[in-house]
Amino acid sequence: MKNMLTITWYSLREAMARKVFISFFIISLLTIILVALILNMAGFVKVFTSGTQNNFTEAFTTMEMMFISPITLIGILMSIFSSASFIPIMLEKGNIDLLLSKPISREQLLVGKYLGGVLVVFINIALLIIGVWLTFSIKFSVWNFGFLLTIFTITFTFSILYSIIVLLGIATKSSAPGMMIAYLIFLIVSPVLYSAKYKLGVFIQSSLIKGIVDFVYYLFPKTSELMGKTTYDLATGSGITNYQPILTSFGFLILTLGIAVVIFRKKDF
Repeated sequence: MKNMLTITWYSLREAMARKVFISFFIISLLTIILVALILNMAGFVKVFTSGTQNNFTEAFTTMEMMFISPITLIGILMSIFSSASFIPIMLEKGNIDLLLSKPISREQLLVGKYLGGVLVVFINIALLIIGVWLTFSIKFSVWNFGFLLTIFTITFTFSILYSIIVLLGIATKSSAPGMMIAYLIFLIVSPVLYSAKYKLGVFIQSSLIKGIVDFVYYLFPKTSELMGKTTYDLATGSGITNYQPILTSFGFLILTLGIAVVIFRKKDF
């Protein structure tokens, strides 16, 4: 356990040394400033502060949700891009030789590296979400603490996609395949499968086709639902009403990371 924590801390320091952390922070800061400028527009504020207290509370929640979707999308896209090179750099000649010479197992090394990448993204996502939350709260004097819980759904979604990046990084020693597959699942596969199961499913008459859709749906991680309904429910204080996307996506994460560990264990460096 100590060895994994050491590698995790080393990964965080590596991200800071390579300016990944700083670049992410600058983009997050610019995003927060943009949100503050939008909220300070007189016409925008007037629309959302008029009416009764009940209407204002409802409008405030709606306004927060207007910003959640693009912010979370930007956060995930930035996270995938900024962390995709961690594993390939670790596998470079010299780096991997030094790491494997240490008294640490390959399993601990890979898992520690994975956790380090997740930690880097967690810190940056937390800074982004907390910054936006403070901007809203100070401006309107409404402190919606449920908004902060979106930090965990975003980080969890990234951790699933990052397991794919780690697996393909180990298999190919390149960052490009992992990035492409992660983007493909996040932006296309997951939304399409969600629509096929819950929106288009009512029009499918064949039980065979329905079975195939269900199989493929449960096979892939549910990033669309995690970033959609789950995030929305937490942000509005409704709580999690469906744990299926979380549990099946977590199973996908464990399986993918497990395969990565097996491949890494058999690699000859």
